[in-house]
Amino acid sequence: MKVIQVMFDTLRRDYLTPYGGTEVGTPNFKRLAEKSVRFDNFFAGSLPCMPARRELHTGRYNFLHRSWGPVEPFDDSMPEILANNGVYTHLVTDHKHYWRDGGSTYHPRYSSYELIRGQEGDRWKPKVIKNVEIQGLENLHPNYRERKIGSISQDLVNREYMKREEDHPLSRTVEAGLHFLRENKDADNWFLQIECFDPHEPFFVPKKYLDMCGISDEYNGWITYTHDDFSNEKRHMVQGYYKALVKMCDEYLGKVLDYMDEWNLWEDTMLIVNTDHGFLLGEHEWWGKNIMPFYNEVAQLPFFIWDPRLRVNNVHCEHLSQTIDVPATILEFFNLPIPEDMDGKPLSAIIEEEHPNHEDILFGAYGSSINISDGKFVYMRFPSPNYEGKLYEYTLSPMRMERRFSPKELATITLEDTFTFTKGIRVLKVESDTSMMKSYQRYQNRLYNYQEDPKQENPIHDFKKEFEMIQRMKSLMKENDAPQELYAYYGLDKIHTENDLIKEYEILDKEKSILINGLRFNNSGTKEGYLLLQGIINGQQKEDLTNYFIALGQNHIIDAEELQLWVEGNVNKEVQPFTTYQLNMALRID
Repeated sequence: MKVIQVMFDTLRRDYLTPYGGTEVGTPNFKRLAEKSVRFDNFFAGSLPCMPARRELHTGRYNFLHRSWGPVEPFDDSMPEILANNGVYTHLVTDHKHYWRDGGSTYHPRYSSYELIRGQEGDRWKPKVIKNVEIQGLENLHPNYRERKIGSISQDLVNREYMKREEDHPLSRTVEAGLHFLRENKDADNWFLQIECFDPHEPFFVPKKYLDMCGISDEYNGWITYTHDDFSNEKRHMVQGYYKALVKMCDEYLGKVLDYMDEWNLWEDTMLIVNTDHGFLLGEHEWWGKNIMPFYNEVAQLPFFIWDPRLRVNNVHCEHLSQTIDVPATILEFFNLPIPEDMDGKPLSAIIEEEHPNHEDILFGAYGSSINISDGKFVYMRFPSPNYEGKLYEYTLSPMRMERRFSPKELATITLEDTFTFTKGIRVLKVESDTSMMKSYQRYQNRLYNYQEDPKQENPIHDFKKEFEMIQRMKSLMKENDAPQELYAYYGLDKIHTENDLIKEYEILDKEKSILINGLRFNNSGTKEGYLLLQGIINGQQKEDLTNYFIALGQNHIIDAEELQLWVEGNVNKEVQPFTTYQLNMALRID
């Protein structure tokens, strides 16, 4: 028995032919769909990259208890369980986060692994003096700008060593996976994970694929996860580069399918093709995936599976499924018991018996919105406005994406022993930095019928349905050992009846006009924009801002355009782009 998992990062389903994508031809994804079961209601669980991968090991949500981090000492790791039970496991990947602090305990869980270097500013090829004159970052916060300059300048160095298509990390990754297949074609009992960083940004694409999509090679492929320029020219360029990279992913998927055809692996080999999350490419006036609501372009994923035991192909499945189901599916295929703490369920039951594994699923990122889908509706609930309580992370591996927790972060730790999934081990309870979480509070809770409104352009205002989704959300949180403070963080501790929800909306409506220095605002975004300006301008200008709006009278309601015009007329031209950009970010409530 054998399993091949081909994983792409940041792969959008609506760019694939089997999901109705018409912008770019993906014949090999079409070929895959004809050979497998295509899932149409498959969702992410925890976002973004390593939180999703922790779920691919453990089969349980990451985002309720901590942010980005390693596989924990108490975690059940699917590849490790396989290896401990006589199944050889091999990982080949160009995903650079595996050799950063926050991903350092993942790849050692495999029997062997091969890491392909060079993606996304990977600190690979040494060059002391780099080009740091990077254009287009002038609007960013200085700390974020410095980090971006470091990554982009290193990426440009790495690209000097990848002039040919065969040097590209995607090509080298898939070729390394094919090498494993060729070397082990006579062996049995193995699991191969071919994990490709593409089509994740930066969109570094060989010219051959740009030419296929009619795109010029004059863009470095980097995107800031922000509210930015949404001109038709920029959309065309960014989306064109993404399409070209999807085209390349399709071609390299075809090489894996060719090998399966050549050696008839369809007879005894499970094939899974998946991704961790999607990406906003200008939809909803956003680029990226982290700081905005998790619309379905980010959360609803392509997923394909061929199970040689069931031999079901060229069909689609509508049942609700998600990332946490993958490890249970693989363990069940190898006839191994599924650990009690693994909440995902084997997908074979859906395919064979055609009954749902989940009535509802949760998804989200730590500290951002908590979201629930019932297969037809998605409800997004954001942190309560003005919430001042503490939020905590629970871990025995205190590491961030690319650093350890600081002594300051660990200075007030306590031990927590209330969770069932930690195997009786007390874990560190670490007070979390809430600076980013404050920005999530300005968004407004929203409900979508994404089956009728797939682009999620028309929020539904239905107290009965929203209350139903809240009840389901609370039930799932309880099932997944959500920390008690999360109920207060999302205001769920105050919603016990439909009338409570109605009162919540009444309070929110009143808060739109809460006075700050005697001023009224038309919505929470405008209020946040004013507070942001108070934080980034200094001295007399700060007083001038307040006095200008006070002079308009107590009954005047300030809107976004008035703040933008004030910045245009009063802020120094040198810092005006940064100030305007930050203001526009704060004004976003959708």
